[in-house]
Amino acid sequence: MQQVFQYPMTYPEWWLDNYYLFTWLLGMVLLAVGWGIFFRFGKFSYGIDFGCLWKSTVLLLLTTFSLGAPNYYNTRFVAEHGQEGDVITLDDKTLSYHYRRGADKAFSIKDIVRIYKEPVTFNPPPKYFVVAQTGGTRDSVFVTKNLPGFEKMLDELSGLANVPFER
Repeated sequence: MQQVFQYPMTYPEWWLDNYYLFTWLLGMVLLAVGWGIFFRFGKFSYGIDFGCLWKSTVLLLLTTFSLGAPNYYNTRFVAEHGQEGDVITLDDKTLSYHYRRGADKAFSIKDIVRIYKEPVTFNPPPKYFVVAQTGGTRDSVFVTKNLPGFEKMLDELSGLANVPFER
C-alpha cells in the first residue's frame, strides 16, 4: 500500500527559492545608507578624538547588524521552511523522497539501517534521520515535525524495515 506525505507550502514558491537574495539585499542597502550618512555628515580628521571613536563604533555596529540579521533570518528560515513542498512516498519496497526543486532520492526498505532523532537541535524543528546503507555507501534523508503525520510515517517505516525508531 502506497502512502504519500507532503510538507505544506506556507510561502509562495518564488519566496522559498529567492528569500536569501532579498534579505541580503536589504542588509546591503542598510549598510550603504549607514556609510552614506557617515560620508555625508562625518567630520574627518586624522587625529584621535571621541567623535571619530563614536562614529567608528556606530559603523561597526551597523556593519555587524547588516551582515548578521540576514544571516540569522536565512538560517532560521531554511530550518523551518526549507522542506516545504517536498513529497515522501512510502510503499512496501521503497522510501522515495522528492524535493520541491526536482531532485529525487530513493531507498529500498531492506537497506534502511537506522531511524533516529538528532541528538542536539540547533535550529528548530528537530530532524528525524532515516539512514540507508547500499553497498559500501551510507545515505540519509530527514523529516521534521512540520511534516503532517511524520510520527505515523516513521513508525510505519520502522515496522516495514524492522529497525527501531530511536526517539
